Amino acid sequence: MFGVKAELFKTLAHPTRIRALEVLADGERSVSDLAVEVEVELPHLSQQLAVLRKGGLVDTRREATTVYYAIRDPLLVDLLAVARRLLISGLEGSTALLDDLRAEDMP
Repeated sequence: MFGVKAELFKTLAHPTRIRALEVLADGERSVSDLAVEVEVELPHLSQQLAVLRKGGLVDTRREATTVYYAIRDPLLVDLLAVARRLLISGLEGSTALLDDLRAEDMP
């Protein structure tokens, strides 16, 4: 069981993947829309989405030539939120980093 958990965290262990999942937490996105919101080149995003897909964290659907991604299990959104709260809690002494994390939560 520990190995399975480690694989989950290895799948999450990339800034682009985390950012993509945080965007997908708000709902399904096309790959092109996701690339704009995540602010990465499409080839790089596609590589990272493939890792998330292989890890079973996202689902895809195709509509004509457009591929859409969505988070497979809403518990992943909870995990991302807990991770953010854990980081904020641990960074109380570092106001610059804390301000950056809080700013990401602003609409």
